[in-house]
Amino acid sequence: MCGIAGVINKKKNVNVGEQMSLMLQGIKHRGPDSTGYAMYGKPKKDGFILRFKVSENAAEQSSSKSEDPEVLKDRKKQVDAIMKTHGAKITKQSNSTPYAFRYEFTYKSENLEELAKAIETVENTEILSIGKGLELIKDLGDATTVADQYGLNKFMGTHGIGHTRMATESDVDIKSAHPYWAFPYQDVAVVHNGQLTNYWGNRRILERSGYRFNSNCDSEIIAVYIADKMAKGIDLEQSMHDSLDELDGVFTYIVSTKDQLGMAKDHMAAKPMVIYEGEDIVACASEEVAIRNIFPHEIKTYDPYEAEVKVWQV
Repeated sequence: MCGIAGVINKKKNVNVGEQMSLMLQGIKHRGPDSTGYAMYGKPKKDGFILRFKVSENAAEQSSSKSEDPEVLKDRKKQVDAIMKTHGAKITKQSNSTPYAFRYEFTYKSENLEELAKAIETVENTEILSIGKGLELIKDLGDATTVADQYGLNKFMGTHGIGHTRMATESDVDIKSAHPYWAFPYQDVAVVHNGQLTNYWGNRRILERSGYRFNSNCDSEIIAVYIADKMAKGIDLEQSMHDSLDELDGVFTYIVSTKDQLGMAKDHMAAKPMVIYEGEDIVACASEEVAIRNIFPHEIKTYDPYEAEVKVWQV
């Protein structure tokens, strides 16, 4: 079933982490297995923010199959060495779990693809996001569990998207959780509710163009598809309109960039979406209860039509 949500605060720097946590907790019944956040803080003028993990399955960390902590430390050391070799200087680092890390770093180039590919040569290491403002966090458990674990309730920023997942066709692990970052493009992420029927055909086309995919989840292709369009000079709104004709299936998705939030529903409009548009804030979600969780007063919401695309700017 799954649930998706997004919020954008126009010209404001607010506690977007708390907003997203409240919204996602409101729809946790749609997906209790994992929760993911893609949130945008104040963009860094110099340098980037990297979120990555060094373990394949967080669920194993508390079981008899848990990986040796020394192995996890060694993988982190390998990442550090690769960054140094490529001229990336780590200026700040932290971790919320033994397998999930956050780095701030400077880099001699704006082209992050070479560095990102090198980092992911380390066994069981996956980049969750790289960007100027984007920070992508996902783990097992509901929104409150993940927010508390990663300290997200004090995340100041402008906008964000999130996802609550019910595992149906893949394992309960971080790799299969949303959101998805559009490797190797900065600050583009997607959450999706539905199913794409032409996933493999589109994936092969994008792979032949040099893109990598980290999962077999059809949602990941939307992020890569949108980033590819934008890399070709097509703006976000037109890219989303194109997706309605070029991606087959039943779907609703929310996409975020460094300064925009977008929503699209397919031609059948079978997957739910509710929107609230205020003067200073816009919120959208699979169910109205998610939006009402962040407002102390009565609000008026609406449902978008079939094949509708909406884009909002910070």
